[in-house]
Amino acid sequence: MWYHKPVIDEELLQSLPNLKIVSSSGVGIDHLDLKLLSRFGVKLSNTPFVVSTDTADLGMALMLASARRLVEGYQMAVSPDTEYFPANWLGVEVSGATLGIVGMGTIGYKMAQRAKAFEMKILYHNRNQRNKEEESAVGAVYCKKIDDLLQQSDFVMLAVTLTPQTHKLIGKRELELMKPTATLINISRGLVVDQDALVEALQKKVIKAAALDVTYPEPLPRDHPLLKMQNVIITPHIGSATEDTRRVMMREMAESIEAALAGLPVPNEVP
Repeated sequence: MWYHKPVIDEELLQSLPNLKIVSSSGVGIDHLDLKLLSRFGVKLSNTPFVVSTDTADLGMALMLASARRLVEGYQMAVSPDTEYFPANWLGVEVSGATLGIVGMGTIGYKMAQRAKAFEMKILYHNRNQRNKEEESAVGAVYCKKIDDLLQQSDFVMLAVTLTPQTHKLIGKRELELMKPTATLINISRGLVVDQDALVEALQKKVIKAAALDVTYPEPLPRDHPLLKMQNVIITPHIGSATEDTRRVMMREMAESIEAALAGLPVPNEVP
């Protein structure tokens, strides 16, 4: 499967009685019915670890681009109407700011490693607290309640998997808890955020800005309000989109398929 295609439904599974495995690119499996696959005796694999570094890099890039208003700056610099650069055209500082990471898995932890190099204060919220050694290595402070993280952070980075528990995890209430100077960054899944609530929060200046690698749907309708906002950066779901990583993803998917066909343990099998 690549970009969630083909759609794995009951009709397809019934038409493929000898199917052994579905090998899905990337880490997310929210597009798959695990119970359905299990009922047909079909194994499932993904590529969870290879995407982490590139996705964390993109998270940092989105944070920097939003904070320093790079897209707006580029448009100003190349516009045929620009006669001078205004002295009061300002961004916000990243170094020394507080980053709140929601979801401290592999990607979230790599984000913390990068943020440490920017001398950021790092808060995180996760189902389980990391051990003290891991926290100390990046200077991260655990917030048992997400509300505490939202209230204190200058940048909120979403790096959770999409589950029923994280569906619209960030809604109107959560956005109103954030600082009016804060930026929301989403590198997980679009449905982790209540998109209508986000639009309203940006329009009413409840929060300062948003930087999104994911939306719902993808791409957004061309008349969607998020596409018209100067304080929003949207990229086309490119967290893992580097040549090297995509090549490794393909290789890992092929290795999982070969193992399943040979009756061997499947690398990266999803239980």
